[in-house]
Amino acid sequence: MKSLVLGFIFFTLSTAGQGLVSKELTYNEFLGYVKKFHPLIKSANLELNQAQANLMMARGAFDPKIQVDFEQKKFKDQEYYSLLNSSFKIPTWYGIEVKAGFDNTDGIYVNPQNKLPNQGLTSLGVAIPLAQGLLINQRMADLRKAKIQLNLSKAERSLMMVSVLYDASLAYFNWKRNFTEVTLYQEYLNNAQIRYDGVVKLIAQGDKPAIDSIEAGITVRNRKLSLEESRLKLAKSQLELSNFLWLEDNIPLELQENIVPEEQLFTSIKETLRTNDLLLSAPSLANHPKIKALENKIELLEVERKLKANMLLPKIDLGYSYLSEASSFDNYRFQDYKVGLNFYLPLFLRKERGSLQLAKYKLQDVRFDLDLERVQLKNKIKAQQTEVASLQKQQKILESLVSDYQILLQSEEKLFSFGESSLFLITSRENNLVAAQLSKLQLENRFYDANATLFKIMGMP
Repeated sequence: MKSLVLGFIFFTLSTAGQGLVSKELTYNEFLGYVKKFHPLIKSANLELNQAQANLMMARGAFDPKIQVDFEQKKFKDQEYYSLLNSSFKIPTWYGIEVKAGFDNTDGIYVNPQNKLPNQGLTSLGVAIPLAQGLLINQRMADLRKAKIQLNLSKAERSLMMVSVLYDASLAYFNWKRNFTEVTLYQEYLNNAQIRYDGVVKLIAQGDKPAIDSIEAGITVRNRKLSLEESRLKLAKSQLELSNFLWLEDNIPLELQENIVPEEQLFTSIKETLRTNDLLLSAPSLANHPKIKALENKIELLEVERKLKANMLLPKIDLGYSYLSEASSFDNYRFQDYKVGLNFYLPLFLRKERGSLQLAKYKLQDVRFDLDLERVQLKNKIKAQQTEVASLQKQQKILESLVSDYQILLQSEEKLFSFGESSLFLITSRENNLVAAQLSKLQLENRFYDANATLFKIMGMP
């Protein structure tokens, strides 16, 4: 009779929760949604687009330029002057500028030095910086820095993507842990309820003392309290996970109740995050985004240092233009030319020397950061590899502990069915099993976090 009552109650409880069809959201699928649709990932791509736009803007300093200036004055039907100055300039890489022009003037009040032949005057020449600005100048530095900035943006985008995926992973692991806790507490609440109902039936039949119902009821209420607390944590973790679920056009998603986490995550996480090979050997840091970012910053500061050093040279600009009338441009005359020379040099160069020293200090500071980062990354990777390996060993020990506690509980239940044990001992055995399973869940979560941390340290988006 006792077995029939317990079997009926168990069948009723096991079929009551069947309603929604569960759908598994695997960790790999979840990361796919994050990488494709999360706003911060899109923002990281925008940073790269901005760097490309800055590169285009820097290249614009080398675009050929056409310039036309026209000025005319008439007063009381008399033309005072008419001035036309036009030029076409082609900037080159080494500060040299090729230019061509056409000038024409007319009028009775034109300045004598501006008087030109009736057909106008054409010119073709170059402007050359002989010292400062020849090997490097501001537009050359801007273009070099824009190219380096593009590579820096790629490295920073990788770091931002890794950071977002890491935060999303922690949210997924927390959701999985709370989901498993709810399942665990629900299972043991069902067991406690079954025992309580069975004890009540047996008390009604006179087979058990009434005090046993109080002890069984306390266990049920404790299980309900634990279940409610775990459901609260699950609800909060679901909302936290929803922060990382988006669709196209920035449409946020909300996690549905029938979505469940991946069951075999413990065996698949290393494949998903590609941390398998990282656990076997020390990976190379040559292409690490942090190392690349610091190296690019050093390159930026090196360009700035060269530009500052170039400012110590005197500014000597030489310009030469061949002149010819518009009608006889093909008849070259060496004696028809316009030449100019500009010289400029501060006597003490204190501003320039101070700027150069600051540039050197900044460069040295980033080099220190690079050396430190290499050592820190190497040690962090080694420490994380050790942690992952240790957690795997601990997991095997905990699995054997859970198995032993299950055997003890089953044995105690069998003794109870023979009347050789008590409800108190069964509850005690079950509490030990629950504690061991919760410890196993906590350790699994630490294992997931450790793999995600190794993924983050390696910067592999």
